[in-house]
Amino acid sequence: MELDLQDALADSPGGRIARPSLHDQIVGRIRDMVIEGVLPAGARIHEGQLGAQLGVSRTPLREALKYLASEGLLDLVPGRGAVVKRFSAKEVQDMLAVLGLLEAEAGRLACADASDIGIREVRGLHDRMIDHYGRRERLEYFKLNQAIHSAILRLSGNAALVTVHGILQSRLKRIRFIGNGSEEKWAAAVADHEEMIASLEARDPERLAAILSRHMAESWNRVRDAI
Repeated sequence: MELDLQDALADSPGGRIARPSLHDQIVGRIRDMVIEGVLPAGARIHEGQLGAQLGVSRTPLREALKYLASEGLLDLVPGRGAVVKRFSAKEVQDMLAVLGLLEAEAGRLACADASDIGIREVRGLHDRMIDHYGRRERLEYFKLNQAIHSAILRLSGNAALVTVHGILQSRLKRIRFIGNGSEEKWAAAVADHEEMIASLEARDPERLAAILSRHMAESWNRVRDAI
């Protein structure tokens, strides 16, 4: 049977190489600036200054700001423009509590339904995260940390859980980042992740649910004084 060229290319690992768009690059840079506190909570973003700093014009910059507002990292305020989102302590505590419930349920489902390949992929993310921890590369560590939580949600196979979790996780990026502000807190978070991956690989649903729930509760304790 003759193979259609388009089908062959679609199935081939050597197809078109994806390149990040200008939009994705701008969004990524500004998101990192918010996460690291370069753009602090409550700060108004001056489009002219930021555009000059990033070397981009106002049109793609504004589109990026709109996108980050949809993620919950920024507010678009009439008459002021984009402002970095500031959450109250109560809002943060409430969101972390809900994340704990979502992740605990996702952990139970993942232990029951995840493929061996999926679990190995999470192990790969974990090992890379630990490498960054060893080199004290805080932002790179944080991004993989977040990717692990998202991956466990995907392994649950529950699209509704994934969607709601993604919304809250996006809003809390800066808050979660400051939770590793000291060596002691960072080491405690790493220890939690070691237990998470061990529980997932053992397919122990209640152990994984418990550590995910505890991890979110401890996240509140790690960030409460910094809000």
